[in-house]
Amino acid sequence: MKYIILLADGMADEPVAELGGKTPLEAANTPNMDALFSKSTYGTVNPLVKGFPLGSDVGNMTIMGNNPNEYYTGRAPMEAANMGIDLGPKDVAFRCNLVTVRSGIMLDYSSGHITTDEAKQLIKMIDKKLGSPDVRFYPGKSYRHIMVMKGGESVKATPPHDITGKPVADYWPKGAKAEVLKQLMEDSVFLLDGHEVNRSRRDAGKNAANMIWLWGQGKKLELPHMKDKWGLTGAVISAVDLVNGIGVSMGLDIINVPGVTGYIDTNYRGKAEAALKALGKKDFVYVHVEATDEMGHNGDIKGKIEAVEKFDTEIVGRIVEGLKDRKEYKIMVTSDHATPVKVRTHTAGVVPYMIYNSLKEENTAPVKYGETAVKNGKHFDRGWELFEHFIKVA
Repeated sequence: MKYIILLADGMADEPVAELGGKTPLEAANTPNMDALFSKSTYGTVNPLVKGFPLGSDVGNMTIMGNNPNEYYTGRAPMEAANMGIDLGPKDVAFRCNLVTVRSGIMLDYSSGHITTDEAKQLIKMIDKKLGSPDVRFYPGKSYRHIMVMKGGESVKATPPHDITGKPVADYWPKGAKAEVLKQLMEDSVFLLDGHEVNRSRRDAGKNAANMIWLWGQGKKLELPHMKDKWGLTGAVISAVDLVNGIGVSMGLDIINVPGVTGYIDTNYRGKAEAALKALGKKDFVYVHVEATDEMGHNGDIKGKIEAVEKFDTEIVGRIVEGLKDRKEYKIMVTSDHATPVKVRTHTAGVVPYMIYNSLKEENTAPVKYGETAVKNGKHFDRGWELFEHFIKVA
């Protein structure tokens, strides 16, 4: 049996008045998900856990079968793991966003989705100017980077995508080492603002990356390996370091696909083709698409519908077509949390899922896949148990 999870980050949503009370998923044209849904078991799952951040770190960890109560240390260590940063026993990794702040307001948590090449220049400069034996900066992808320092795991820090349009002064880090973090963030403004990368971005009418924002801290992540726990070999395909980092920590291979951006312009087709190829050698593949989440954060209704439709056509449709001659396989389609376009950030609560088993088609009545259609299905309040159900139930 082959297993594949197709996860659209933040795809779940709430009814939108402009869409006639439908969610973006329900309003989107999704013939491939709908066809699969008519032959699948389905229901709702709660990927997030009370007392933990409402984030993709917890959500993806849960959907991949890990109980955050046992293993979660923070978001940044996941990304550090994928970047090959070996954290020592006293090291604490922080996510380091390149953000745009204007007149003291968090204008853009991604600096206009700055390119990786531009960002690398800025982070290398920050490391040279602000780094020390106890503080180091590591370039990642686009606006997402890592800082490692000695201590600071108990800091309370706010994700920048939660405070779009709000005064940053109300959300400085709090707790031990908080003043050190605040000073680094304030010092970065002077260093970044005049950099040639930002001069060029402003000249082109783009948002400048004029501050670093530190959050999501934690110590080294250690997860059970999938081969040891489930007897499965596997791979992860994602543009996002934190998802890949979960995979690394579970002993899974990371497949890097050219042209993936973590945004709506990502190489969907390349991801699907890489997944089908990987299933020739692996038992399990996890395909993660970020674009749906980004459109939710942007509050872009049309953009989120477009991202859902691309996920349906280029990911779900191609995967189903590529597996049609294989006899034994299971596909799960789900999300890691909701990112409602009207809220523009992650929210707690259930998300829809469906599981297709090629050996046991359900032949239920055709109906559109979405948040409403799954409400009478099987519910998993402890989200990590959905993975066990997916793997074990015939």
